[in-house]
Amino acid sequence: MDTKILIKTIDRLTKSPKGILAIDESTKTCNSRFEKLGVPTTEEKRREYRELLVTAKNIEKYISGYILFDETIRQSTKDGKSFTSILKSKKIEIGIKVDKGTIDFGNIPGDKITEGLDGLSERLDEYKKMGATFAKWRGVFNIGEKTPTEEDMKTNAEVFSKYAKVCQEHDIVPIVEPEELIDGNHSIEQCYEVSAKNLKIVFSALKSAEVFIPGIILKTSMVIAGTDSQKQSTPEEVAEATIKCLKENVPDEIGAIVFLSGGQEDEEATLNLNAMKKLGKLPWPLTFSYGRAIQNPALQSWAKNPADFLTAQKLLVEAAKANNLANKGKYKK
Repeated sequence: MDTKILIKTIDRLTKSPKGILAIDESTKTCNSRFEKLGVPTTEEKRREYRELLVTAKNIEKYISGYILFDETIRQSTKDGKSFTSILKSKKIEIGIKVDKGTIDFGNIPGDKITEGLDGLSERLDEYKKMGATFAKWRGVFNIGEKTPTEEDMKTNAEVFSKYAKVCQEHDIVPIVEPEELIDGNHSIEQCYEVSAKNLKIVFSALKSAEVFIPGIILKTSMVIAGTDSQKQSTPEEVAEATIKCLKENVPDEIGAIVFLSGGQEDEEATLNLNAMKKLGKLPWPLTFSYGRAIQNPALQSWAKNPADFLTAQKLLVEAAKANNLANKGKYKK
């Protein structure tokens, strides 16, 4: 492990006010979104849409890295240029989702464990040759009356540690993503409680496994009320609860923290980030790593008129720019 390589990669990824664009949807997730918009669920259509995302003019002004899916990292434009070569030419870091999704865990409905450790080292060797400098692994936690259980959190934390260790051995920055799902009727207080406990467990496991903490990125949910909660959270409430939770449970020496949008409305995620950046100096670099919140306007536009790449790409760049402004606390609704 070369710690200098890891730190330099994180510096490039979190160069303020840029953020990371997640386009790492699995085939199943991508097809599901296409179906809702009446787009054919073929590999060629997925390639076409991803070409739109990768080739958007000036996106590099606002985005420092793209997280890709296994299918995407191997794809090329219609005229034969690999997506990875285009990203490199824009000086955009190449990331790769390496987990293989979740399965049920234990006897409590809602608890999940993430798979994908088998063959991880070999896959990272291949991805590194393709230009990948960082990776992502997502754990999923449902907030309910009985979930997530402590056993579920501890088991996922052990998996995060094994994944992070293997990444760092390959000089690839691991993004560790414990996502508390926004679905449900939980209050912001319940979300805080689960998030705090989960972060404590995750970092305890990472330290026990001797993972190099300054060489990882935490990708985390915001502390926010569930979508079905009677009392929805304001940006100011989300900002205060989230920053308090992170300050109390994340080591100051961590490489960086990035947020997932996690099912929030597009502008909601932007406003919440904006409110956080108004709270003053933080002990770690903090930015966004959104998927839907940046892609959504472009996807909707392209689905209606697939021939009009330019309009969709302008919407993508505008959404990225809005989150850059939020990352400086200067976004206005």
